Amino acid sequence: MIQTKNKTVAFRDLGTIDYKEAWDYQERLFREVVDKKMANRSNQDAMQATPNYLLFCEHPHVYTLGKNGSENNLLANMVELHNKKATFYKINRGGDITYHGPGQIVGYPILDLDNFSPDIHQYVALLEEAVIRTIAEFGLQGGRLKGASGVWLDPTLPARARKICAIGIRSSRWVTMHGFAFNVNTDLSYFDLINPCGFTDKKATSMDAELGRFFPVDEVKEKLKGHLVSLFGMVLA
Repeated sequence: MIQTKNKTVAFRDLGTIDYKEAWDYQERLFREVVDKKMANRSNQDAMQATPNYLLFCEHPHVYTLGKNGSENNLLANMVELHNKKATFYKINRGGDITYHGPGQIVGYPILDLDNFSPDIHQYVALLEEAVIRTIAEFGLQGGRLKGASGVWLDPTLPARARKICAIGIRSSRWVTMHGFAFNVNTDLSYFDLINPCGFTDKKATSMDAELGRFFPVDEVKEKLKGHLVSLFGMVLA
């Protein structure tokens, strides 16, 4: 029996939420999807559609280090982090170190890619494309930097290339978690305490830094959500 593809995605905006709380919530949803996939494989005569989730949120100041990252890319000690009211976590996504904080849209798609696209590279490319299309609506031209995930401005000019959206994911049995961090009105000074994504010669940027004005995060979220729905063929619930 062939598993029915389920394009329905439960969307949840978690607002501002502690990083660890959101991570634990992701893990519960991720395990739910994986367990249902495994149950389907064990009982193919009673297969059920696997669920999908899309979480948006903002986090208080926090630095996260991917499983293959280097702690040397954290340029501050614990006292300095405390003084900046920031926390630090080693986590189980790909990628190196990044920052999350207020004014940044963090997205966590927990998708069974068998419902959408079976190719991890295509999945990441679609996340990037959603951000590229979103910033284009505000007059910014984004692109991709060869050998690096995420969305960049001026990626063809090495001395000017700067990242507006970081991407780091985990997948198991074609189920995804973690996701992207898109700088809207982010305090970029927090990036001075790290080598963002492991780069020593590249800077982070944001929509407000590039365009010189504040952007309502909810407005940007709606545009981004629309592009994710269109690119993945989602049906939001």
